[in-house]
Amino acid sequence: MTVSSAREAALSTPPFSSVIRTASQDRHSEAEQAPFMNDLLGGRFGMDAFARYTEQLLCIYRALEDSASLLEADPVAGPFLRPELRRVAELERDLRHLLGEDWRDRVTPLPATERYAARIRAVAANWPAGYVAHHYTRYLGDLSGGQVIRRIAERTWGLESKGDGVRFYVFEGIDNPAAFKREYRARLDALPVDELEKRRVVEECRSAFALNNAVFTDLGTLFPASA
Repeated sequence: MTVSSAREAALSTPPFSSVIRTASQDRHSEAEQAPFMNDLLGGRFGMDAFARYTEQLLCIYRALEDSASLLEADPVAGPFLRPELRRVAELERDLRHLLGEDWRDRVTPLPATERYAARIRAVAANWPAGYVAHHYTRYLGDLSGGQVIRRIAERTWGLESKGDGVRFYVFEGIDNPAAFKREYRARLDALPVDELEKRRVVEECRSAFALNNAVFTDLGTLFPASA
């Protein structure tokens, strides 16, 4: 291959962030169409369903953020660990508002949530690039579609705008979410791994969406879909 053809091939290769987004689009669509989420966001459930969903998020984000301490100096995962993304404290505050002062005694992970959290901890311990796959699917989703959930929750259950109950969706340390997401995708594009590893990361992203969808399925057993 000549220098010119090599340059042309490089220019024709889509950025890695686009590859991930395209490869996981079908799983993302499945999540959007999950019966539990459709009914929750359609206002057909009470606040108890929203609180139960928030409980599951806390278990997942504890796994993500407890594991982050293992990876702060890692050249692959470390650059993604931005403090302004951390969500556990906000989720705890939301649950105190939604469930009361005894909320810690009431939080129970569903089986699918336990599997999801276990997978996050496993890749954090043994595979930093795999952890990035989970970090990407969660936090960039929070900065995008999560804002839709926040607005619907505020309207449906009378929660204060960007206040307790929906603070999980409010990133006070990020002034410009669009710019932040561009910077995040640039880090993905520059991920210091080879092509084989990138393909593994793509598959882990798809697995992350599948694990998330399984949580919706478990929630659906507690809150059956409307007819």
